Amino acid sequence: MHHNPRPHDLLWGLRPEQLPQEAPAWARAVLGGHVPVVVRRAPAEPGWVAVGIRGAAREQRHAAWMRLSDISRLVSPQAVARAGRWRHHPRPYWPALCALSQLAPRLDELSLAWGVTGSLGFELASGISAAHPDSDLDLSLRVPHPLSRDEARALCALLDQAPGRIDLQLETPYGAVALREWAGEASRVLLKTQNGPLLVRDPWQVQQVAA
Repeated sequence: MHHNPRPHDLLWGLRPEQLPQEAPAWARAVLGGHVPVVVRRAPAEPGWVAVGIRGAAREQRHAAWMRLSDISRLVSPQAVARAGRWRHHPRPYWPALCALSQLAPRLDELSLAWGVTGSLGFELASGISAAHPDSDLDLSLRVPHPLSRDEARALCALLDQAPGRIDLQLETPYGAVALREWAGEASRVLLKTQNGPLLVRDPWQVQQVAA
């Protein structure tokens, strides 16, 4: 059913007994509470997906792998955006939530798939408290075709009008690049790929990604 999870998707179905023996006790406890895991960028064997387990503390992060056949539910950052649950959040005055309410209609106008990631996305998707008043607003934007640097700067200007700290990742067909980095002046930018980070001149050029 879920054969192609993407980075930042939330997955349910990984059980504590499926973790290796050396996994930390807190990670087992988290999975025992039916908490979702987050898809991360890393190589995985056929039929598997690389995931991350997040605990209550910021330093509690554990890398793991999950069988695709064990996925019982998948929620993407784009589904979180479409659901609009932040409109009913009990803390609407938090900067990240204020920014999201302000930016959502403008992002919809781009006609590109955008989503909410990070601690706020995790909370909105799962109902499990993860964000706090100082949380950044983490966003992703799927950009299958090249976005010019001038367009990136215009998008940065839009984000700068909203409150709080906002981190938007451009998801190209080959990986993710930070919007603010692509909007900068550097000739090469850091592209996060499934096989690790690469410095590239154009995040949409497969020849450069493969080099």
